[in-house]
Amino acid sequence: MTFDDLNLNKNLTKALKELGITHPTSIQSKSFSTIMSGKDVVGIAQTGTGKTLAFLLPVLRMWTFAKDRFPQILIIVPTRELVMQIKEELDKLNQFTNFVTVPAYGGANIKNQMAEIELGCDAVVSTPGRLLDLCLKGALKLKNIKRFIIDEVDEMLALGFLPQLKRVIDFLPDKRQNLLFSATMTEEVEMVIEDFFNRPVRIEAAPMGTPLENIDQSLYYVLNFNTKINLLKHLIADKNTFTKVLIFTDTKKKADLVHEEILELYEEETGVIHSNKSQNYRFNSVNSFAEGTYRLLIATDIVARGIDVSEVSHVINFDIPESPENYIHRIGRTGRADKRGIAISFAKEAEIEALASIEKLMKTTIPILEFPEDVPINEVLIESEMPKYKMKNIEVRRRDAAATSQGAFHEKKDKNKKVNNKVRYEEKMKMKYKKPKTRGAKKKNKKGKKIR
Repeated sequence: MTFDDLNLNKNLTKALKELGITHPTSIQSKSFSTIMSGKDVVGIAQTGTGKTLAFLLPVLRMWTFAKDRFPQILIIVPTRELVMQIKEELDKLNQFTNFVTVPAYGGANIKNQMAEIELGCDAVVSTPGRLLDLCLKGALKLKNIKRFIIDEVDEMLALGFLPQLKRVIDFLPDKRQNLLFSATMTEEVEMVIEDFFNRPVRIEAAPMGTPLENIDQSLYYVLNFNTKINLLKHLIADKNTFTKVLIFTDTKKKADLVHEEILELYEEETGVIHSNKSQNYRFNSVNSFAEGTYRLLIATDIVARGIDVSEVSHVINFDIPESPENYIHRIGRTGRADKRGIAISFAKEAEIEALASIEKLMKTTIPILEFPEDVPINEVLIESEMPKYKMKNIEVRRRDAAATSQGAFHEKKDKNKKVNNKVRYEEKMKMKYKKPKTRGAKKKNKKGKKIR
């Protein structure tokens, strides 16, 4: 099948030919007619299967010019990198039309985005938080939205955007078409579908866990971080083979450490990107990598889905991700557009369990490569690899307070007790002298009469 077999208009067909795209992928061919029918659609497709075009092509085919210029299409994605990626795809597909797309994301001046929307647009691509801000300020009117699209919804929910997503949906008209695309199907995703979708049609292509056929996977067992650095330097020294390399780490701190280690050798060829970097820095790093200025780009999982760069020769998993799904997302950055890709992973002993989960999900075993003899083994550990010594918790027995002390509210001694009963003087004397007080008492006879 080619795109000529689909019911595309002349402008879209011409744009695809300009881009050199002739054959639709599985998810694109399966979803086109269903989306065109106007039904709600849930698409399950892993990274690298072309799901962006899978929803953009039919949506653009159904778009019609409107004089009021309120947006008809709303696309929500989890990261700012994805916002710009989809915006660029829309611009390429609409290069022969007057279709206007406005991107919106946090970290940029909201007044500029409000001004762009005020001029009129056909589509808005935004992150959930910034979109909600625009709606609450009254800058963005959603009354004309006909197609509502949520992309990478699993990642969006994992980042905690569900409350913002629900509030945005409250601004939408009841009569609309809902499209949702995700790489994984979780309980939270199912809840979103149940609450806001109307009997959606499910379309699945290359289900999660199925490794992409055009990606060669391999694995090295490596002792520690410093030995991983030595192996990495050994591999990327071959510039003719490792022409465009994405290096994934598990933390932002680790990404910076790897960057520092290889900066001496490849300062002009290396970039790093994670959520602590500024907006402009992240965009510039990705652009430099896409254009070929950077041969190496170090990244974390939080931005993995926002990196859509063609002709990535290698993906190197410097660390094994805890989530098996993230492994699929990482390696999906290579082997695109029917080209071969290579994914190489470094695994320490502590990462064996996570590796087993990945292989279980993919239902395949990753081939193990023999560690190169000329790569030095460095046994020095970094701080995060140091063994954690736990102090023995010695229980110190404390004296029983109740046994030794009566506390602040102990019983008073008898002499200190206050008694409200009035004591006669005679009784006081008896208690004091232990005998009756008789001095000065009048004597009485046997009959009880006083004696003078």
